[in-house]
Amino acid sequence: MAGRQTISDAPTGSGGVTIRGRLVTILCWLYFTLGFVFFHSWRFIGAALFSHDRELAFQRLTNRFFKRFFRLLRTLAPRHRWEIDENIAQIRSSVILCNHLSYLDPILLISLLPLQKTIVKTSFFSVPIFGCFIRSVGYFPADVRGKYGMMMLDQIEEMDSYLAQGGNLFIFPEGTRSRDGRTAPLKPGTLKIVRLCNAPIRILFLRGTENLFTPGRFFFNTEKDNRISLHIIECISADEVQTLSLDQLVERVRVSLEREAANTRPVNRSTNNNHLSAQAEPVQ
Repeated sequence: MAGRQTISDAPTGSGGVTIRGRLVTILCWLYFTLGFVFFHSWRFIGAALFSHDRELAFQRLTNRFFKRFFRLLRTLAPRHRWEIDENIAQIRSSVILCNHLSYLDPILLISLLPLQKTIVKTSFFSVPIFGCFIRSVGYFPADVRGKYGMMMLDQIEEMDSYLAQGGNLFIFPEGTRSRDGRTAPLKPGTLKIVRLCNAPIRILFLRGTENLFTPGRFFFNTEKDNRISLHIIECISADEVQTLSLDQLVERVRVSLEREAANTRPVNRSTNNNHLSAQAEPVQ
C-alpha cells in the first residue's frame, strides 16, 4: 500500500537513525560480545594451551572471527555492495599501506589476511583483557616512548622472521581516519618502520566504509545505497624501497594515495564481490 512504512526505513527520531540501523548495530555488538564468548573464545583458549606458536594461531583465529563478522554485516546491510580485489587475500610477506576512513578498515584487512600484524593506538594496551589480547596477537604500540616502547622495538626486530613466514604488516600511514575523504599528511615515523622491514610494499585504496560506519556515529548506516571497494593501486619492490630516502618514500606513497583519491573511475567489476565466502582458507 502507498505510504506504508517498513521496519527498515522507519525513523526513530534520533539523528535520522532507522530501527533497522539500530537493530543491525545491536546484532553486531552481540556477535562481538556473546558470539565471541560462546563460539570463539574456546578456540583461543585451545590455541593458548596447545599451539606451538600462539601468536600465529591467534592471528589465524582473529582472521576467521572477523571474516564471519563481515559475512553477518553483509547479510544485515545488503544495500552496501562490496567490491574487494581478490588478489589482496593472496598477499604474503609484505607491508601493506592503506588510506583510513572508518573503524571498519582495520578489521576488514584482518578478515582478508590470515597472518597479519599492525600498529595499534598505545592507550589500547592499557585496557584490561583487550590489551592482553592485542599483545598476544602480536600487534604493537604506535609510540616508542613509555612503558610499551620496548614492545615496539622487539616487534620490529622480529619482523624479518615474521614476514619470512608469510605474515603481513599493515599500516594506515595517515595515522587517523579521514573525515572528508582527502588524504591527510602522512606520518614519517610509520614509513620509517616500513623501510626497516626490508619488504615489498603494497599500497591499497579503500572507498565507502565511512558511509556504512561513519566516524563520530555509533550506529551503522544500513539504508544508504553504497559501494565499498578495496583494491591494490601500486606495488613497490623491496629493492626499490631501499633505494628511496624516507622523504622520497613519503612522497611516493602520498602521490599514489592522492592520485587515486582524485580518480573517480569505477572499480573493475571483475573483482570478487563475494570475497568473504571465497577466501583461500575455508572457514571451519
